[in-house]
Amino acid sequence: LFPEMIISMWKNLLQTTKERILQQRRMSLYSEAHGYEEDLIKKKLQQFAGGSINLSKEDNGIGILTLNNPKLMNAFTGTMMLELQEKVTELENWKDGKGLIIYGAGNTFCSGSDLNVVKAICNSQAISINFACKTLLCRLPLISVALVQGKAIGGGAELTTACDFRLMTPGSEIRFVQKFMGLVPGWGAGARLVQIVGSGAALQLLSGATRVDPERALHLGLSEGTLSSSDEAGALEEARAWLSQYTEGPASVIRAAKEVVAVGRELPLEAALRTEKDIFGTLWGGPANSQALARRPKYK
Repeated sequence: LFPEMIISMWKNLLQTTKERILQQRRMSLYSEAHGYEEDLIKKKLQQFAGGSINLSKEDNGIGILTLNNPKLMNAFTGTMMLELQEKVTELENWKDGKGLIIYGAGNTFCSGSDLNVVKAICNSQAISINFACKTLLCRLPLISVALVQGKAIGGGAELTTACDFRLMTPGSEIRFVQKFMGLVPGWGAGARLVQIVGSGAALQLLSGATRVDPERALHLGLSEGTLSSSDEAGALEEARAWLSQYTEGPASVIRAAKEVVAVGRELPLEAALRTEKDIFGTLWGGPANSQALARRPKYK
């Protein structure tokens, strides 16, 4: 009974610590996102139906999130925005999840938001719900990669920045075209783009609405690689293989690694150091740590 009691106590401590960490990370986000009548916005979004966000969760811990509205180049309708929010929450609660691939149906990524939706909900409240959703996606404890086929433009380009990595197929492009609508990114992509490519390159991409092909994306650090396959099935298989090199191992360790990086990116140094120590504490002496020590691993 004694070992079982120790395991039970450890699990309770682990869960309590993780919940506290997640609550700390969400506080600033939700304080901004919930300052409006969320139900009213959701009802308005539901009036603009069409398309879907599909999620499949594989046994290897990799999720596949599909933007499915090919008639409109996978532009987000109102119901798709709400579905994305639901899927992100589902992924956050997927304890065995380690990685996520986001791609668009019909061999193209995403053309942003349906203009009918934009015209109907173009206010600070609508921006807040999209900002919250993209930020939660960025903070998911899964290693995420955007598989860019065809075009990722406008809001679609913004969505790629909410992922940890980007992979592109031959002939694809990423383009921030917000200036042609008299706008700038409003869902956090501007700040994330600076983190990814630096302030100078980010300013060029936003002010010039420049088409970024796979070669330039690699040069800028906007993409991690160009896949050889252009067809959907082949590109997905290549993306799975690429992502699997970072998702091998226990889910608890992979998710903790992502969380450490996320807090290091977003929090002031002192807060990030404290949170990293807390995350370390959830693993120290746990099952993955104990099993690794028992194997006495050697490194070459």
